[in-house]
Amino acid sequence: MRRALTIAVVACLPLATLPAVASAAQAAQAAPAAEPGDRQQAFAAAAEEFKVPESVLLGVSYLESRWDAHAGQPSNNAGFGPMHLTDAAAFTGSNHHGADEEDPRGDESRPQTNAAEPAEPPAETEIPASLRTLEKAAELTGETRERLRSDAAANIRGGAALLADHQKSIGAPLSDDPGEWYGAVAKYSGAQEAEAAKFFADEVYATIAAGQERVTDDGHRVRLDPVAGLDKIEKWLEKLGLRPARRDGVECPPTISCEWIPAGYAQLPNGGYGNHDLGDRPRSQKIDYIVIHDMEGYFGPSIGLVKNPAYRASWQYSLRSTDGHVAQHIKAKDVGWQAGNWYINAKSIGLEHEGFLAEGHTWYTEAMYRTSAKLVRYLALRHGVPLDRAHIIGHDNVPGTIPGTVQDMHEDPGPFWDWAHYMKLVGAPLHPSGGPRSGAIMIRPDFESNKPYFYGCDRQNPSADCPPLPAHTVWLRTEPRADAPLVKDIGKHPTGESLYSVYDHSARASTGQRYAVADRQGDWTAIWYLGQKAWFHNPASAPTAIPSAGLVVTPKPGLETVPVYGRAYPEREAYPEGIPYQAVTPLQYTFSAGERYTLSGPAATEYYRAVTFDPAGHTVVRGETRYLQIQFGHRVMFVKADDVRVMSAG
Repeated sequence: MRRALTIAVVACLPLATLPAVASAAQAAQAAPAAEPGDRQQAFAAAAEEFKVPESVLLGVSYLESRWDAHAGQPSNNAGFGPMHLTDAAAFTGSNHHGADEEDPRGDESRPQTNAAEPAEPPAETEIPASLRTLEKAAELTGETRERLRSDAAANIRGGAALLADHQKSIGAPLSDDPGEWYGAVAKYSGAQEAEAAKFFADEVYATIAAGQERVTDDGHRVRLDPVAGLDKIEKWLEKLGLRPARRDGVECPPTISCEWIPAGYAQLPNGGYGNHDLGDRPRSQKIDYIVIHDMEGYFGPSIGLVKNPAYRASWQYSLRSTDGHVAQHIKAKDVGWQAGNWYINAKSIGLEHEGFLAEGHTWYTEAMYRTSAKLVRYLALRHGVPLDRAHIIGHDNVPGTIPGTVQDMHEDPGPFWDWAHYMKLVGAPLHPSGGPRSGAIMIRPDFESNKPYFYGCDRQNPSADCPPLPAHTVWLRTEPRADAPLVKDIGKHPTGESLYSVYDHSARASTGQRYAVADRQGDWTAIWYLGQKAWFHNPASAPTAIPSAGLVVTPKPGLETVPVYGRAYPEREAYPEGIPYQAVTPLQYTFSAGERYTLSGPAATEYYRAVTFDPAGHTVVRGETRYLQIQFGHRVMFVKADDVRVMSAG
């Protein structure tokens, strides 16, 4: 991803130039870290030192990081370590809908004309306190910023110190009763909205009441025992003086914090308008997809862009990382310019999550996962969207519209989004179906232990190796051996090889995606992928895929190849007078006889004609051609039903 439109939070500064916040005397007093192999003891020691109930410290940390250290890498909003201490002053941000790449509208019938000016980066003092907690933790503990970033025990001390400081700031006692810490927990969220702070605290207290146990990403077993009879003392929330959220009829479940911040919509010079289209969904068109994005930027500046009608992109919802707070910008009835494919845009809802695919940032908070999953389940049930990975898709799963747009389609939310955990939170866990020799599989590596090689995570050194990090993808090779070349994607790389870059999905399959089995040899499984056999390591002792029953498609007898498409547009005869025909253009891939691809279901044959500010002339054109959606590569694609035969995967 290359972004011309920069909305940096601050100019990127060398860490050595950042102001010191702890005196030498403070540093000398910093407590020694717990043994690196005992994360549980680190929580116990920090809780005792700062007089914070251990259950509260564990509960807050679980909702931020699930107790993981993430190899010292920052989160998607520059948070570090188990306590998600934030240091946004050291990082820049820019929204991923840049001016020199994918057209977010994805509709050549109305070329993109909007061109908002880049926003000026705010001064460091304008960065909200929620993105500067590491600085305060350094002041309170005497730990250096580097230790707070990279040392898990020091990071836990910093989080405990912050909680104790929050407790004192509202006049609450340093009590052994977890219920007395409700206000401090709410303040830890960094939220300025009372509803968001309460949601965060309620999620923490639900975790404390239920208990949790897991092994962290670096092998530490941590346990939070259930706390019976937990009583939340909510009067302390009132001491925070937070503002009420602006709900204004938001389309959100009542169990999450959500406010209405409308996207810009205005008529612009030269026939332009922005930055979305008014519609009448679901009466005019059924919503079939929910698209998961990351912003490649921070929450506040990204919302500033979507409010601008001259900006070239828009989406329905934005989600904040630290506390999971949601802002809705566009009603479900209207169409956002978000996915780079007008067919998908017209039939989808887009969710932008604060953060970055990999450029210095790698992981997503539990608070945001939980809110996002609740919102997706609410929207899916409301609009009849199937709860599977063929309809709950990443931006990286959206196909190009025509051959010329394939290369610039986006890659977010990237390989570090935990799809298995997310789908479980959505209420649709990824379980096996069928027998061990099933003719189809679902990609399902163990996220914590699956750490494939990538490069490109360091923006200062883009050719450097990424640290070993949990990921949801498996590499696909031309032969069943670890040193075989990666398979090719002629759309993404017309004249070159697939890359191990964190930004290149050309030879990767992702958790939850279903593929038809092409072959098996020992510990290796081959799938049909972009017109070729693609091999991945799938040993019985540590499988990276599970059986998946269902239907597949193959070319009808007598057809050597059939075309695949990036959209399911109607035939020429369906267009009424005055509405230009939209060409049904095959993509550059080949689907040959003998190959099989998993069937996701039928696709509506529709084109939404919306090229004017006034919605009175907007029309949905429907055709008679029947299309089917298939998993053809990393992205979903479409075939005409008359070209293929549908059969059981076997």
